[in-house]
Amino acid sequence: MENFIVSARKYRPLTFDTVVGQEAITSTLKNAIRNRHLAQAYLFCGPRGVGKTTCARIFAKTINCKNINDKTEPCNECESCKAFEEARSYNIHELDAASNNSVDDIRNLNEQVRIPPQIGKYSTYIIDEVHMLSASAFNAFLKTLEEPPSHAVFILATTEKQKIIPTILSRCQIFDFNRISVPDMVDYMIYIAGREKIEAEPDALNVIARKADGAMRDALSIFDQIVSFSGNRITYKEVIENLNILDFDYYFRITEAFLENNHVESLMIFNDVIENGFDGHHFMTGLSSHIRDLLVCKDSETVQLLEVGASIRENYLRQSAGCTTDFLYKALEICSFTDIYYKSSNNQRLHVELALIKLCRLTGDLSENTGSVETQQDELSEKSEPSGKDEPDSAKTGETAYEKTERTEPETRKENTIKPSGNEKSSEDSKVHEEIPESSGETGKDTYQSSTTSIRNALNGLSEDSDKDYESGNPTDPEIQRDIAEINDFDEQTLIEKWHLFADSIKSLKPRLSTTLKTQLPALLEKYRIEVEMNNGAQKDDFDRVVKPDLTEFLRNELHNREIQIFSFVAKEEDNSNSLYTDEEKFKYLNQVNPNLGKLKQQFNLDFD
Repeated sequence: MENFIVSARKYRPLTFDTVVGQEAITSTLKNAIRNRHLAQAYLFCGPRGVGKTTCARIFAKTINCKNINDKTEPCNECESCKAFEEARSYNIHELDAASNNSVDDIRNLNEQVRIPPQIGKYSTYIIDEVHMLSASAFNAFLKTLEEPPSHAVFILATTEKQKIIPTILSRCQIFDFNRISVPDMVDYMIYIAGREKIEAEPDALNVIARKADGAMRDALSIFDQIVSFSGNRITYKEVIENLNILDFDYYFRITEAFLENNHVESLMIFNDVIENGFDGHHFMTGLSSHIRDLLVCKDSETVQLLEVGASIRENYLRQSAGCTTDFLYKALEICSFTDIYYKSSNNQRLHVELALIKLCRLTGDLSENTGSVETQQDELSEKSEPSGKDEPDSAKTGETAYEKTERTEPETRKENTIKPSGNEKSSEDSKVHEEIPESSGETGKDTYQSSTTSIRNALNGLSEDSDKDYESGNPTDPEIQRDIAEINDFDEQTLIEKWHLFADSIKSLKPRLSTTLKTQLPALLEKYRIEVEMNNGAQKDDFDRVVKPDLTEFLRNELHNREIQIFSFVAKEEDNSNSLYTDEEKFKYLNQVNPNLGKLKQQFNLDFD
């Protein structure tokens, strides 16, 4: 039986022209050889499997070839080339720095460098994974690297250039290898399949190339694995089955469900994905990539960024034509938040399902909010019809918040705003609040608690997802932008009401912080500056870190004022003994009362747990 050789070794490039995806680097090396401008040291860096060691070997073989052809390629016929092909060349030395990383190993290398080559002009030293050398080994290597003998050429290869000390980098010519593109990998696998007499579908090879993530060696390893699984015919179905990859069809189907507002179908598709053994996080990252691909298909200039086969590309172009850009933007945002907070969620399946429901509601919300402004104004005016004789003039005329914004100049908007007195609200204020959709909840609490189990998700959902992004319509609408940008006046009583509203919404998730907000009431100062007094530094830090950003955004949305700023401060306390929270504070206080405690701690070398 003939010994099997993996494709990555069997079809390793032997000339510069056969190197895949690194044309700029191979052209530079060939020009250096042709013009005899060889440096004493080169650094090849880049991701795994992109041809660093391959280019180093070709370069070492070419500079010792006695009959370099017109294309600056080795002849493969001279004694030096034959010795290289038969792995018996004494001019090329390869060192694995991962296992030879000590000072002694570098000393042996320095001694070996002094020996001139027996055949050819140069002795080439290829040091792979050079970033694994110890700091002492790097320092021992510096002098030899900077001033080697005239016959010595060093080629250092690494995947982590940032770990190499600057003194080494300054002595090398640095070549950054790129990730190999999907089309280049597909073309090379087609070439190999032809040599091996294997039938392969282009879409199947495209999936292999995307799975390899820019590494040709990984792509060829997967290629050999699929050949072992399916024989001499590689199909798209067999590839996704063997590699446990979600079929593109799942994403096309669930996107159609989003466009049809069919949350039932989307949940059933996700259930099918889970039952087939796929992880929910993996599904969401794939869905994000799918929506991204739909977005790049919206423009003829970006469609070239789509790295899929021809048949799948046609499906992307067809589906993208039925998606609006606003829908894709918002869908990407929802998928991004779901991806970020997936691992912190206690109920991860529910976390994904809530995201799918939001995605299904997007098209309906967008279509409702893209209607004419006049229709929305009529609806608002009907809801705000005056019922008494003491209503303000704006209520009698049925004037809406949008009409008032257009009528009022930005400089005088603040002056013309009607202030509510006491607990009574003007009709103008009621109209502004009626513009907030009912789905935000009467208090926002339901949306806040159901969006996710983590406080940060809940706060984001309350301040952004529920109130602005998913419920209030298209944020790019100029009418809505004017509504967001307006600066409405309010009094301290209204502020306290909204303050308590926010405290109630986080009560089930953060009861301690909710109690803090209810006991530490805010004070309204000039220029919409809100100050709140905290009892101690720990309470202030907890408020600033967890609550303050989302509370600020919540109040800005609820009070329709983008100039609101919240400042917290700690009250000065005369008796520090009443505000001791940490172990260090308690110990310092007790040590002042009884200094012997400090001596006891020092004598027995005690510390805090």
